[in-house]
Amino acid sequence: MSFRIQPAAPARPNRCQLFGPGSRPAIFEKMATSAADVINLDLEDSVAPDDKAKARKNIIQAVGDVDWGSKTLSVRINGLDTPYWYRDVVDLLEQAGDRLDQIMIPKVGCAEDVYAVDALVTAIERAKGRTKPISFEVIIETAAGIAHVEAIAAASPRLQAMSLGAADFAASMGMQTTGIGGTQENYYMVRDGQKYWPDPWHWAQAAIVAACRTHGVLPVDGPFGDFSDDDGYIAQARRSATLGMVGKWAIHPKQVALANEVFTPSEEAVAEAREILAAMEKAKAEGAGATVYKGRLVDIASIKQAEVIVKQSELIAG
Repeated sequence: MSFRIQPAAPARPNRCQLFGPGSRPAIFEKMATSAADVINLDLEDSVAPDDKAKARKNIIQAVGDVDWGSKTLSVRINGLDTPYWYRDVVDLLEQAGDRLDQIMIPKVGCAEDVYAVDALVTAIERAKGRTKPISFEVIIETAAGIAHVEAIAAASPRLQAMSLGAADFAASMGMQTTGIGGTQENYYMVRDGQKYWPDPWHWAQAAIVAACRTHGVLPVDGPFGDFSDDDGYIAQARRSATLGMVGKWAIHPKQVALANEVFTPSEEAVAEAREILAAMEKAKAEGAGATVYKGRLVDIASIKQAEVIVKQSELIAG
């Protein structure tokens, strides 16, 4: 282990992030009563340019008017390459109530992008006397973003989560696909005459997880475009969970239950993790640094793995 201790990520449930456009206030109540842990009200891609100002007003009103329960309430602002983002930040922080938890910054390409938003947010908080600091989530969806992912993860103490935005990422990388997440038809290998489809997003996800875990940020998988393909969504989510991601976006209400199912440790997994911890406690009491559990070696590293599952289960239950 390095002398520099890896910081813990924020202790909050983040299994599913449900997105909804700010231009459709009629769905806000349904989003608030959903089983999603995080609500992302959108001012960016899902809102037409002519609707930006109205969508912003809708969200500002809904922050105070809607009962969001214990969910993390987040707003995705427009990108820093647009004329909309500064007004998003200013109006949200000057006019929306303290119930707003987080700003999501899209298409972050370097640490300086986060710095720019942080400077504006900090100035407004001080000027308005806001006592609840706004947290950040960033989306990695460009070649520059993945190239600078570690610097971005360390860019601000406000940063709590980082997501992969597959569609814009694919476009920025010049990938020959129109799919959003999941396996891609032409990304395959052949062995003994059989086709096998690997995951084209794996390397980017792994880079995001490594950067996030290094700097105490929650790594989150992004959208899965085909909301008619439950099996594909679940498969993508399971791969992401195995890599260390804590949750996934839902762009359709039906995806919420799928994400929660995958990112909630099963009773069997939690029971086994507790048994491993008990077995290791017994081994330590007997002066041993390792033991055998169900025919396999478990040691100090096994304790850390088991603790991840138990802590995640307790966090969700709480």
